[in-house]
Amino acid sequence: MSTPTPSAKRILVIRHGAFGDMIMAMGAFHAIRAFHAGAHITLLTTAPFVGLVEGSAYFDRIVVDDRPKLWRLGRWWRLARSLRNPRFDRVYDLQRSQRTDLLYRVITAGRQTEWSGVTPGCSHFVHDDRQDGRHILDKLAEQLHTAGLPKLPPSDITWMTGDVDRFHLPRPYGLIIAGCTPRRPEKRAPAKFFADFAEWLLSQGITPVLLGTTKEKEQIDAVQAACPRVINLCDRTGFGDIAALARGAVGALGNDTGAMHLIAATGCPTLVLFSGASDPKIVAPRGACVRILQREPLSALPMEDAIRTWERMLSDPKRT
Repeated sequence: MSTPTPSAKRILVIRHGAFGDMIMAMGAFHAIRAFHAGAHITLLTTAPFVGLVEGSAYFDRIVVDDRPKLWRLGRWWRLARSLRNPRFDRVYDLQRSQRTDLLYRVITAGRQTEWSGVTPGCSHFVHDDRQDGRHILDKLAEQLHTAGLPKLPPSDITWMTGDVDRFHLPRPYGLIIAGCTPRRPEKRAPAKFFADFAEWLLSQGITPVLLGTTKEKEQIDAVQAACPRVINLCDRTGFGDIAALARGAVGALGNDTGAMHLIAATGCPTLVLFSGASDPKIVAPRGACVRILQREPLSALPMEDAIRTWERMLSDPKRT
């Protein structure tokens, strides 16, 4: 097991996304910064997530990988060359993909570069069995432990905030995340389900607040059409705004999507709906108070189950 050395001054961390995976990696980012306190640390990520991490103290530099196709040799070579020139002492490959396998061969060619990841032959190799049923964070903890880092801390996004007073939300309010990536419609509960839940929140004196992006607008608009008294903040919130709204909410209900990971990481009571398209044992959000409901398909999920789980979640004396 390695220990930090004075020569380990240039560190590269690779994490391209997606949204939920970036939130789950925040604990690893924190651990790497603490372990290499005096080092210059670069993050290689994709453009959508620069704003997610640039307010943190984890990185000195952020490099955007627009992930050019391998046949676009000029763009690929410029990226590869830009990652060789700093002569990194150690690389943490948290993406663990075929693409980063190629980067390993480019960055380490002819050099003694420490590499933490799943690429065979790297200095701090961990075996990646995608069928072992372990949560992503457990695998990250194993990877960092193999590289000599102490226990993986929970994701800390206390530094992430936004000005949400501009929304003038009545309190108490609850968050509803009715959308998800358009590529995975099977992970989305019906709009009517969210509208009915919003109506129930209103009957309890809680204002339902819809969050999402323009990619989810059709679903969000359908919820609002069925429950006109919701407050619709679609495409009006950045990462920091979502975090700040979550800290002020009584709770959040939503599909298996990235925003729920961010909300859960704030400590907000979070109820996540899973279809059979993904396994919560592997990818569920982590936080102080997270509850899971799973049905296949999600259209078969009874509203009574959601209400009962929500009420138990909020009344749990163990939640913080």
